[in-house]
Amino acid sequence: MVGRHGGVLPPSGGDVDKQWVTLVTTPEQGATERMPSYDWKPAFGANIDEDGVTFAVWAPDARRVEVELVANDSVRVVDLDPSGDGRYSAHVAGLGPGALYRFRVDGNGPFPDPYSRYQPVDVHGPSEVIDPSAYEWRDREWDGLRAEGLVIYEAHVGTMTRAGTFNEFIDELDALKDLGVSAIELMPVAQCPGLRNWGYDGVDLFAPSNAYGRPDDLRRLVDEAHQRGLGVIMDVVYNHLGPEGNYLRAFATSYFSDRHSTPWGDGLNWDGADSRWVRQFAIDNACSWIAEFHIDGLRLDATHALIDDSPVHIVQELTQRAREVASGRSIVVFAEDGRHEITRARSLDAGGEGLDGIWADDFHHEVRVLLTNARENYYSAYEGTTLRIAEAINLGLEQDFTSADHPVGNPITEDDPASAFVFCIQNHDQVGNRPFGERLHHEVSLDRYLTASALLLCAPETPLLFMGQEFAASTPFLYFTDHPQELGRLVTHGRRDEFAGFRMFHDERLRDTIPDPQAETTFLASKLDVTERETNAGVLELYRTLLGLRRNDPVLSINDRRQTEAVALTAQVVALHRWVGQDHRILIANFGAAIDLDQTAMSALSPPASDGWTLMLDTSGMTRGGSGIGPAHESTERGFTLHVPARAAAIWSFTSS
Repeated sequence: MVGRHGGVLPPSGGDVDKQWVTLVTTPEQGATERMPSYDWKPAFGANIDEDGVTFAVWAPDARRVEVELVANDSVRVVDLDPSGDGRYSAHVAGLGPGALYRFRVDGNGPFPDPYSRYQPVDVHGPSEVIDPSAYEWRDREWDGLRAEGLVIYEAHVGTMTRAGTFNEFIDELDALKDLGVSAIELMPVAQCPGLRNWGYDGVDLFAPSNAYGRPDDLRRLVDEAHQRGLGVIMDVVYNHLGPEGNYLRAFATSYFSDRHSTPWGDGLNWDGADSRWVRQFAIDNACSWIAEFHIDGLRLDATHALIDDSPVHIVQELTQRAREVASGRSIVVFAEDGRHEITRARSLDAGGEGLDGIWADDFHHEVRVLLTNARENYYSAYEGTTLRIAEAINLGLEQDFTSADHPVGNPITEDDPASAFVFCIQNHDQVGNRPFGERLHHEVSLDRYLTASALLLCAPETPLLFMGQEFAASTPFLYFTDHPQELGRLVTHGRRDEFAGFRMFHDERLRDTIPDPQAETTFLASKLDVTERETNAGVLELYRTLLGLRRNDPVLSINDRRQTEAVALTAQVVALHRWVGQDHRILIANFGAAIDLDQTAMSALSPPASDGWTLMLDTSGMTRGGSGIGPAHESTERGFTLHVPARAAAIWSFTSS
């Protein structure tokens, strides 16, 4: 459909996003090759064509929509043509990348483009026309990510480095490759208000934050990661938009649901009247990261708050479309979902939503309760026992976990792969939502922390590391924002009031010691000091060694729950048995005093009485400057005895007959 000004509108029916995907099949191989990613275009926004730019928006309640073209001190206004179903478009000849523009709706505004690819000033200023095809990619041989064998490294761009930019992040890629992770998961980078934010207050969802650089800087970061064999996963937020700079209602009140709400405000309208273009908004956003930035996967934030009564849930449709746009490149899609329903990571044929996995927090919570005796807030539902830790490893999620009001989760089967459960002992929430941003190793002894680290990295589930944990970073990760003064004051008070129910903060004067999210010093205190890789070299070397085993060892590299058994041997000792055929590995994670384990104590794992045991790693030896290998096995007339140091993990290998 062509408008009066030559503007090309998306079709009124069918799958809007699929029309822009071009695939080519090689007859000789029958294989699908990936064409340049710019063959995909979103339904709306500012899209460059042969002789100019086509502007398109959805504004079903409007009588008139205009685009203002801003150049120096002059403004040119162009009317957009209505399609009759709420869509407006206009083609402007002679316009190209770098042009600034904004929209007026029935004389109101001007407003930034809901599909803006870049906001050069802030969330209130004009949008910039961006050519997503201009960047010259070097990653045509890169074939993407797969869930099996994945090791994720979660990072916040603004605090990963001193400058906090995409370009400076590139300087850290070699260290991350050397560490042994396979993918970097970026906390949300969509444009937020101000210069400091976790990313979950995004309002211009298609625009990388100008605090981190320009869109091509993000492309360069992804490209450089691919050159090193590292994938990039993007954390995306569709359950709400931020409190400042959200202009969606100016274009369509139908963007938001009149039936569903979330803890952060009105939910988006996934299933009501006019929901088609709201769904397309989220689908286009997901596809834009995959197609225009070569992102290798998505982490969907709080999908339990995506309330959708449609026959096809938005998560299912979005995931399916994102995979199609990848055009032969493999991507991964994970979800954070408080319902603990592993069915979401099952195939569509099996009644799932086609995800690759979910964040499975039970392991983290049980470990933290065991090590710190945390009992407040959601930790009150966890026992913090080695029995519960073993159950989380064996099943991925606890099967009889209940909240205060209702059960959550659903039965796990042998067919649910270990890769579908993302485990951690730190992530942005579990660190940053503590009053002082305390990391786990800030609260427990280093040796117990490293014991938990070994258990995490030897379990078959997908491990996620949070930036800095690999060298026991001394810096906290605090909650920070950069809102205008009045809103900022509310955020500060709200943040401190969140902890009023905690015993140590009943006194309001103590709550006032919680760092102010609005203060720049709070943000600066959260920046990593990467020189600690040298000062904490023993910790880093242990992480490298464990990740090397996970990657290369013939047993630990096979992540199969059906060939895994975790057992609580004592209140402070978890044994993890992994095997492939007759090749066995046993990790003993001892959070307490030194212990000798004989064949009777180990009977739950039924290991053979053998002289063929080999100690592969001892965390206590490594952190004290040794090799991690020492005498820890003794044969006796009754079988054997394993000597496990206090607050340490040790890994043995043996072959059964």
